[in-house]
Amino acid sequence: MTATQTTLPTRDELDYRHSNGIDVTLSWDRTRDTLHVTVHDHQGDSFELTVEPHEALDVFHHPYAYEAFRGSVLLDVAA
Repeated sequence: MTATQTTLPTRDELDYRHSNGIDVTLSWDRTRDTLHVTVHDHQGDSFELTVEPHEALDVFHHPYAYEAFRGSVLLDVAA
């Protein structure tokens, strides 16, 4: 009998919302101790922002304003 190693996800979902075809997720990466706001829209476009703890909820509620101001990491949703 061989043991199998299971890889656990390193991110925990802290909050999620769906509105007008847009999904927004606030997550915490346990490995890197970083917070992220990820946005997916109904057209398949998405982006992610790494956020500081003091701004996390504001970015979660207004991700497009922060994306326009700071730029973002584009996600490849086909992967």
